[in-house]
Amino acid sequence: MTQSSVPRRTVLRTVALAAAVAGSATPAWNTTAFAAAPQMYALTIKHLDRNGRPARGYETTVTGVSGPGADQEVRPYDASGTVTVRLPRSRYLLSSALTAGDSAGDTGSTGDTDGTGGTGGTGGTDWIVQPRLDLDRDTTITVDARTAEPVDVRPPDRSAGFLHSAMVVEVRHRGAERLVNLISASPNLRVAHLGPDAEAGSVKQWFDSYWTARSVDYALGYVFTGARTLTGLTRHPSAKDLATVKIRAAALPGTEGTGSVDLQPSAGPTVGVSQALAAPGTATYLVTPERGTWDISYMAPRVPGSSTNRYSADGVTVRAGSTATHVFDNAVFGPALAGRPGVVRDGDSLTVDVPLLADGGGHVPSSPSYASASTTLHRDGVLVATRTGAPGRAGFTVSPGRAAYRMTSTVKRTGAPGTATRVAASWTFVSDTTNGPAPVPVSVVRFSPVLGATGTAVADAVLRVPVTVQGTAAKGHVRVLVVSVSMDGGASWRRVPVEHGAVLIRNPGAGTGVSLRAELTDTAGNTLTQTVVDAYRTQ
Repeated sequence: MTQSSVPRRTVLRTVALAAAVAGSATPAWNTTAFAAAPQMYALTIKHLDRNGRPARGYETTVTGVSGPGADQEVRPYDASGTVTVRLPRSRYLLSSALTAGDSAGDTGSTGDTDGTGGTGGTGGTDWIVQPRLDLDRDTTITVDARTAEPVDVRPPDRSAGFLHSAMVVEVRHRGAERLVNLISASPNLRVAHLGPDAEAGSVKQWFDSYWTARSVDYALGYVFTGARTLTGLTRHPSAKDLATVKIRAAALPGTEGTGSVDLQPSAGPTVGVSQALAAPGTATYLVTPERGTWDISYMAPRVPGSSTNRYSADGVTVRAGSTATHVFDNAVFGPALAGRPGVVRDGDSLTVDVPLLADGGGHVPSSPSYASASTTLHRDGVLVATRTGAPGRAGFTVSPGRAAYRMTSTVKRTGAPGTATRVAASWTFVSDTTNGPAPVPVSVVRFSPVLGATGTAVADAVLRVPVTVQGTAAKGHVRVLVVSVSMDGGASWRRVPVEHGAVLIRNPGAGTGVSLRAELTDTAGNTLTQTVVDAYRTQ
């Protein structure tokens, strides 16, 4: 059961052995710098299969955790099933995966010993972990597959097919951290703890398994903390115990095709799951809330002549019985400042990072398609410079001291109405030399109507468009906010009142692009004028 044998492409965050060893100073050049050689002891490991016979198919790793052997990692193997290795006196972590049905008396493969983090066979795998191995004398350990108990984790839909799973054990001791893992393409997994208890709370274990059914996929994950690793695991969640995650891919004109979606838990070393997703289309997952938050990544269909465009939504909160929905690559595209300052001044350098083409859900694209983009900066009415390149990204060096600035970022795209053919944001603010990085007071306005999967709204109907403010003016710092709408590509504008956090727009006839503009002044006098031409189209 190596990683490469998983039937779907997996998303692997971190499953390699990790080291976090406390640093040490280099001693002065004298005789005291040469410590005595550490005491060495023989560690003999006997491997027994499910019938109690010497095992031939196994992969065992002994990893130093603390002490003189902290940097040691060995993978001893002998086809007889018994192997001896000499190691310094230290605390170790032992991990052994035995392939069922492959004994020393059998003929055939000697098992997977390539260190890929998994072994396999038709009869399944027994993974036995000893989180605390204190080697302070010659020691013999017996790794006995008969002590392992089944991992019986399955979704409520008995017709669901198993995709793959990952189990990770983390051990901490004296400031050091070590990880071992097993990735499995078979549901036939058994596990067992070996040896004495470790210190309370020093052992953490993750288990994630993925299943697929006709209309939904399942992501079942659990986390355990204590002094021992698991011996067996049984979880049979019902439908009401699970949360629903819906991932919807939009397809504006010219962007139809097949993309892909990845899902994985936010916390801990893990393996996730990936699948193709036609746009427009929806992928639905049922997930375990006890695994915590989840990360979503969506790769949009590639537009000819452009780079691959990726969106992400990290830390998605889920709750049993509820549905969390994320729509990717849909209108209204526009500036976004969630989780970022947008403009930063460091001394007399200004760095601009305001994504101009975040999708309707606020997801920032990695490589949006565009025809041209520029950012222009004026200081006290005098042009500083114009930068071209990535939309909403630029750097400037300005003269020292306090001054009034006007900065304008613009991006143009080719496409049908609803694809945001032009987005512009112009800010005014006052800024002075700083002693270090400091945010510049800028804001943006988000328009978030519910649109169809092709970025459309019903023609000749009233559409409610929620309006939210991000950046400096958020959370009660808006003095004035005016929203206007245009039905002729921005040639003329009509104001619409903002009431209860939204505007109501009477849509024009079918096939028309609707443009939106926001004019904002915050309580400190900083201003924003933001325009989205062809924000959405009617149908």
